[in-house]
Amino acid sequence: MTASLTAMITAVVGVLGTLLAPLLGQRYSDRQHARETQQADVRRGFEDRRTAYTGMNRASRHFHTLLKDALHRLRDDVYTEQDREQLEEVRREYRDRYAEAQMVVPERILDASRAVNRVLAGVDACVKRLDRGRARAGESADRALLELKEAEPLLTAMRRAMRADLGIED
Repeated sequence: MTASLTAMITAVVGVLGTLLAPLLGQRYSDRQHARETQQADVRRGFEDRRTAYTGMNRASRHFHTLLKDALHRLRDDVYTEQDREQLEEVRREYRDRYAEAQMVVPERILDASRAVNRVLAGVDACVKRLDRGRARAGESADRALLELKEAEPLLTAMRRAMRADLGIED
């Protein structure tokens, strides 16, 4: 090989290196940005689920508690308009948290929440009928309290499923 050929090959390699360096740098930067975006999406999804779980758990338990209080008050004939308003407000909050969760949580969590919802909605309807004096045959506050008790293990199962989905293990 002659010196001029070697110089020419060196010059071509140098020029190609100079031309390709920004492209390779840009490609590396694009890949890094894509990884960072993916990690941010995963974090955002986790935070969205955690927020939905927290809201749904709190609202479900609050609704459960107020239903139990309402049934005791109905049984003792001391249920007031303020109790009705408070229960309705908590029911709406529960409904909103449940609807929000439906958009961001996995199906297995929705299955657990549906089981809770069936009991809470059924007891809520019973409370309304009892309050209006339109109870169905065999319906009473005491019987509804027993039905409401069925929600307790379902609430626990829902909470455990949520915690497991978030990676929280006991």
